Amino acid sequence: MSLLEVRGLSKAYGIQTIFSDINFQIRRGEKVGLIGPNGAGKTTLVRCLLGFEKPDSGQVTLAVEERVGYVEQDTGVGSATLYDELVAAYGDVLGWQQEMRRLEAGIASEKDQGKLERLMKEYAQAVERFERGGGYEYENTVRRVAFGLGFTAEDLTRPANEFSGGQKTRICLARALIRQPDFLFLDEPTNHLDLGMVEWLEEFLINYSGAVLVISHDRYFLDNVAGRILAIENSTIADYSGNYSEYLEKKAEKFAAQDKAYAKQQAFIAKTEAYIDRYRAGIKSKQARGRQSQLARLERLARPEDMTGFDFFAFNPPAECAERVAELGEVTAGYGDKTILNEVSLLVRRGDGVALVGPNGAGKTTLLKLLTGDLEANRGKVKLGSRVRLGYFAQEHETLTETNSVLEEVMREFAFSEERSRHYLGSFLFRGDDVYKRVGDLSGGEKARLALLKLMLAGANFLILDEPTNHLDIAAREAVEEAIMNFPGTFLTVSHDRYFLDKVANRMVEMDNGQLTEYAGNYSYYRDKKTAAEKAAAQAASQASAIEKKQNGKAATAQGQPNSGKSANKRKPDTAKQAKKLEEEIAMLEHELTALEVRLNDPESHADASLSRELADEYAAKQAELEEKYGTWLELTSEEEE
Repeated sequence: MSLLEVRGLSKAYGIQTIFSDINFQIRRGEKVGLIGPNGAGKTTLVRCLLGFEKPDSGQVTLAVEERVGYVEQDTGVGSATLYDELVAAYGDVLGWQQEMRRLEAGIASEKDQGKLERLMKEYAQAVERFERGGGYEYENTVRRVAFGLGFTAEDLTRPANEFSGGQKTRICLARALIRQPDFLFLDEPTNHLDLGMVEWLEEFLINYSGAVLVISHDRYFLDNVAGRILAIENSTIADYSGNYSEYLEKKAEKFAAQDKAYAKQQAFIAKTEAYIDRYRAGIKSKQARGRQSQLARLERLARPEDMTGFDFFAFNPPAECAERVAELGEVTAGYGDKTILNEVSLLVRRGDGVALVGPNGAGKTTLLKLLTGDLEANRGKVKLGSRVRLGYFAQEHETLTETNSVLEEVMREFAFSEERSRHYLGSFLFRGDDVYKRVGDLSGGEKARLALLKLMLAGANFLILDEPTNHLDIAAREAVEEAIMNFPGTFLTVSHDRYFLDKVANRMVEMDNGQLTEYAGNYSYYRDKKTAAEKAAAQAASQASAIEKKQNGKAATAQGQPNSGKSANKRKPDTAKQAKKLEEEIAMLEHELTALEVRLNDPESHADASLSRELADEYAAKQAELEEKYGTWLELTSEEEE
């Protein structure tokens, strides 16, 4: 069985320990989530597993023949075409192919028998490596994986850097999957993907035969994909079976058990110390000294850390406002000649928690800009209600002053005391010396937390939130969720974080093709309703198609044209029969290629340079013919599906 084994792994940068004495195993087929706070060392650990970084101590064991794929967070792509980007995954195989060509030329011109035998031996080894690496099938494999990930034949000729962020993530995923790795490592793979693509990725990984280790803060994703969670806690690994929700339950149970054991030990220590103090001198002094020795040998339990990671606080109620907080009435808007929203209407009532979802580019940010006044509608009505005080959370965090410290940012803005400012900052995970950090030196997640805290302290009664959980680790997301759930005003948010939407939203508004569709519930309710509607539509279409075929058959019989269907088939080629014939031809070609491979790898054929070249040329011709037939088969099957 394929196995990745990690024993005693440790890594430090200077005096800062990233992790120490890490031990775990991952077997083929397992789907494992790796979680932990930002900066805990998740990416560093994966890079150590892959050999990109050297650990200070410990060992990573993985069989040499096991194939590994890695998709980094925010991986870039070059200016080469999509096809060339994907073929680059076969860099080693292409290198062996070049080596084969070099050796073939050397064999053809070499006269010395001893040197010729040595070249023939090297050639046999190169051919074996090339074949084992999938060299004879790599072009077909590239196309098959690209088409499976939603790219078209035309996309293969486009420069890779012209694709969108979500498409680039798919390119990197395709590059990793082309070699069908036994172990697949993914670092925040859902970044830049819209909800549709995230759901596709979940389904793909669930059915993937290899092992998957995924770093993610997307809790909904981890619930659907992971069957095991590795959590970096206090510079080491805690191993939990089950998905993310099961991990939360087991961690809560573990915390309760640790807390109980700690309290029991503290009670024992207090009781023992009282006994020692009472009988230090006198008739029981010997027993007291014995207990003193026993206490000295006792291994003290550390106080368990609270798993929540943040402190709850209540916001001051914002000023009352009108019942109708915001309205869009038959609004049409866009940029230049391009229309993004077409006669859309929306009403946000006081106390609503509205989530806006839809594909990337559907116009979600455009709608937010209409409400904030950063964009004017071409037609229709945009109106905020009476006494509505709007607060806008933008991903760029323009409201922060880079030169201030975190503490100064709150004290100067709201004229709070240091104690009160620290109290609020602590609720958003700024504790101890963190409050003296310069705002300009904060990470993206830290800036997001600070901007959201300021927004909530400003007294706004209507919050517009554009991806408020982006860049946040799980603890920070939970802090934001708790704050928003207890916010006494109204909010409208755009987010791809489904776990977050499940907890905070009471209305879902889907935007697609310039139109809005509303659902009165959270994300799970919306997803269930969408799935049910899609099934009903598919069933209705199937029934309609069956009725239409039946009616057409009756009409043909009534007109005395029983053979009209056959004559139509003569006019239009039967794609199913053509596809079947091509499948037979493809199978025969693959059989012929296999036979040629056997002959190419036969040492006797290497002794005759001309025969070797002849076999190689025949193989290349058969391979080209197979590619052509495979491409035609794909087109036919696509037409048939349509």
